[in-house]
Amino acid sequence: MPIRRSLVLAAASWGALLAAPSVRAQQRRSLNDPLRWGVDSTLVDSGLARALQKGFGRDTGVVVNPIRMSALPLLDALERGEFDAAMTNAEAAETQLDKQGLVHDRQAVALGDFVIVGPPGHGRTPDIAGIANTQDAAAALVRIRDAALASAPGDVVFMSAGDGSGTHVVEQALWRVAKIAPAAPWYVNAGTTTAMVAQARARNAYAVVERGAWSALGGKPPVVMVQGDPLLAEPIHVMRSFRVNHPAGKMFVAWICGPKGRRLVGSLHGYRAPAA
Repeated sequence: MPIRRSLVLAAASWGALLAAPSVRAQQRRSLNDPLRWGVDSTLVDSGLARALQKGFGRDTGVVVNPIRMSALPLLDALERGEFDAAMTNAEAAETQLDKQGLVHDRQAVALGDFVIVGPPGHGRTPDIAGIANTQDAAAALVRIRDAALASAPGDVVFMSAGDGSGTHVVEQALWRVAKIAPAAPWYVNAGTTTAMVAQARARNAYAVVERGAWSALGGKPPVVMVQGDPLLAEPIHVMRSFRVNHPAGKMFVAWICGPKGRRLVGSLHGYRAPAA
C-alpha cells in the first residue's frame, strides 16, 4: 500500500483550521481519497461512529469512510497502515500498540459500558442463574456456569460474540477473572456481535453486550441483569496509524475529541464524554 499524503496543519485555533486554504484543499481531495476510519463493530451498531462521521463532515466538508471491523483484527490492520485512523473499545490492546509506538495521537472519545443480559426471569424464561439486579460480573458468570451444569442441556445458554471485538475481549477478561474456561454445549459462539445479539434474543440466552449497541439493536428481551461493575467500563479511544499520514487525520481526531465532538457524544444514549 503506497505511503500517501503529507500535510502540516499549523493553525492556532479550530476556527483558523476551518478557514485555512489547506482545509479547503482537503475537502476537494477527500472526495477521491476519503479518510479510512476503522471502527469496532459495536460502535457502528450503536450509532456512535455514524454520528461522529456526520458531525465532522457537516463542519468540515471532509469525507470520512467508516469501515466496521472487530477491534483486535482492526488494530492489527491499523498497525500495518491499512487504515488512517481507528476507534476501538479494547483498551489493553490499544495501550500495547501505543507503548510500542505503532499508533499515535491516541485520545479518549467517549465512555460507555458493557452489561450482562439474560432471560426476563418470569413465565417460561426464568433467570435460572439468579443474577438479576447484581453488580459483580465475574460472580454472575460463575452462577451462569453452575446453573448450566446443573440444568438440562439448552436450559441455560451463554452466547459469545467470539469475534475479537471489544465486547468479546471484555467477556473473555471476565471469564479469566472468574477463573472459568467456558465450554459447549452451554457456551455458544455466535461469530459476530450482531449475530450474538440476535441469537441471545431468540434463545433468551445470557450474554455480555455493549449497552449502546444493545439499545440500538432493539434492547430487550433478554433484559439487563448485571451492570455497574468497574470491569464492565468501556473507555473508547481514537488513534492514528503510525505508517500512513492522511492530511485530514490530525484534524479529524482534534474535532471528535474536541468540544463539538464531546457535545455530540454526550447527546447519545449509552455514552458520555470523557473528562476534559
